[in-house]
Amino acid sequence: MNYSTADSLPTVTPDDVRGAQKMLSGVARVTAMEGSRHLSQLVGAPVHLKCENLQRTGSFKLRGAYVRIAGLLPEERAAGVVAASAGNHAQGVALASALLGVRSTVFMPKGAPLPKISATREYGADVRLHGQVVDETLAAAQEYAAETGAVFIHPFDHPDIIAGQGTVGLEILEQCPDVRTIVVGTGGGGLVAGIATVVKALRPDVRVVGVQARGAAAYPPSLAAGRPVSVESAATMADGIRVGRPGDVPFRIVRELVDEVRTVSEDALSAAVLLCMERAKLVVEPAGASPVAALLSDPGAFEGPVVAVLSGGNVDPVLLQRILRHGMAAQGRYLAVRLRLTDRPGALATLLGVLSLVDANVLDVSHVRTDPRLGLTEAEVELHLETKGPEHCAEVGHALREAGYTVID
Repeated sequence: MNYSTADSLPTVTPDDVRGAQKMLSGVARVTAMEGSRHLSQLVGAPVHLKCENLQRTGSFKLRGAYVRIAGLLPEERAAGVVAASAGNHAQGVALASALLGVRSTVFMPKGAPLPKISATREYGADVRLHGQVVDETLAAAQEYAAETGAVFIHPFDHPDIIAGQGTVGLEILEQCPDVRTIVVGTGGGGLVAGIATVVKALRPDVRVVGVQARGAAAYPPSLAAGRPVSVESAATMADGIRVGRPGDVPFRIVRELVDEVRTVSEDALSAAVLLCMERAKLVVEPAGASPVAALLSDPGAFEGPVVAVLSGGNVDPVLLQRILRHGMAAQGRYLAVRLRLTDRPGALATLLGVLSLVDANVLDVSHVRTDPRLGLTEAEVELHLETKGPEHCAEVGHALREAGYTVID
């Protein structure tokens, strides 16, 4: 790797990325590039999905982790490696270490999803649960490294990690040589920095766009300040890109080479996860679906052909269920209504009959009779309905009013 005389930060070159690609041959999959007719119609140009959610371990993280660990000196390998992660990086480090015969210890938050903990252990890592948030877990991993001599494997702030992630960019140029825009989910910045490094060197005409969750967007204020700054809160369903501060190494690359960093809402993220599942038949986590969320939010802003990088598919099934329901609500396909009716036999059946006539699917019913706010002969009902979209929601509301029901705000 090369070092800048200006600030002594390591840099990453296209040759580094090419070297990483050779190193990853037979280790990381060349993931599929799938066309999306629905997104293409929306954007008005061809849109392709780079399916890193189908990568080994379920995300692109294996690429950087393997390159980083493979580059260790023999004495460093003998000391083992340690990492901190809530999921994707943990699995990437665990598998890379197992493939290279290196002992790995991975610290994960106590609240990490059980499937991610189990997968990390199955890849061979010694998993230690510590802390409630990743910052606490990170501190524990760094303390362990200081005490034991194990090499700390950072998830994004190292040139080897960035070079490994940049191999995604080489594959994109090979699979879609006429690409005009590449859209990439962005947390600490390792993936978008690696892609931009090689793409801008080989195809400077290609626009590279980073995407962050609005509730955890550290790059916009950092770019405005000209240096990495921390955001006070980082609240988003997209835990894969929930990073409070950009990495020093990727930040400089992003500042120099990435054309734009956009933010997307939680509604857009959940709608993107739902779209990937329904239209592309792909299970994608919210962070991985963030490029699709950007396309949904502002389809006219992207010159085609567009490649959206689906960076990961590791999502807890319980969380996925909530996300899909949230996505349905964001698209007007999930409706919650609360109303009062006379507490008499058959009243609820009559109400459900009205909903049946307008083809609204009842998902859940909550029937309350004992609230002190209710009259002696009143009952309150809250219904969760699956609908066909905003027009159908309006039709349901009209049918309830026509039947004499008053919906409570």
